[in-house]
Amino acid sequence: MATAEPIIMPGYQGEAFQGPFDDPDGDNDATSGVPDHMGASVQQVFELFSATAPKGWRVELIEGEICVTPPANGEHEEIVSELSGQIRDHDKGVGRYTGIGLNVPAASDTGHVVPDLVIAPKGSFDDEEEWHDASPVVLVAEVTSTSTAERDRTKKIHGYARAGIPVYLLIDREEAEVTVFAEPSGDEYAQAHKHKLGLVVPLPAPLGFELDTAEF
Repeated sequence: MATAEPIIMPGYQGEAFQGPFDDPDGDNDATSGVPDHMGASVQQVFELFSATAPKGWRVELIEGEICVTPPANGEHEEIVSELSGQIRDHDKGVGRYTGIGLNVPAASDTGHVVPDLVIAPKGSFDDEEEWHDASPVVLVAEVTSTSTAERDRTKKIHGYARAGIPVYLLIDREEAEVTVFAEPSGDEYAQAHKHKLGLVVPLPAPLGFELDTAEF
């Protein structure tokens, strides 16, 4: 049984919890395959949910929380498509990836995130791995949804900064603004420039061009 809201499992320590997977009777009691013994690690449960999530659902491990998010709506995907197209028009030599999993440093251990859009040199992820080193990435972008906005505005900043990703582009639909985070330092970015959605937004190096958000 699917829901429009994400499922967030903070600090999982082996408890069974409810989810939308393998629930044929529709009573939202699905814990099929979740370890029912105490002591299962967050990583083990994350791997389980990654393996069993329905197609199109996003499973991420963000600052120790497992977040399972349903597919985005059409408006969200139109923005991602427009952003991807403008980047391609500027530089056809870079790869534009959706659905790519990145390993990013968390407060402890490793986080696993799937940005809405990843820009990196072509061939950066030409392997059989599900989760990839973030070092080739030059820009990540997130387009907020009601259910993901808070994580996009806070926790994901830390992971992207720690990974040394040069630019984090946050397109915030709810706030009608675009924030360009640049110059990663520790678990923050030294620069954070906000722009009203609909204006021309300058992107810093290594892309270094003006993004027209009027179509967003």
